[in-house]
Amino acid sequence: MTPHTKWAIAGVVIGFILLFIVPWEIALALIVLAIAVPAGAWLMLDESQRRRYRELRRRQRQIR
Repeated sequence: MTPHTKWAIAGVVIGFILLFIVPWEIALALIVLAIAVPAGAWLMLDESQRRRYRELRRRQRQIR
């Protein structure tokens, strides 16, 4: 699991914990941000960058 994935999962878990502590709007906003930021970063890449990233990830999986 990549460090970025761990951060995203941690953000969602913290958002669910905050559902019981703070108003639900704040917790929901944190959950949405934890999901939207990585997705937005991926969408900002152009097709050649995405292809290069997928190829790099594929090579890393073959080495392990």
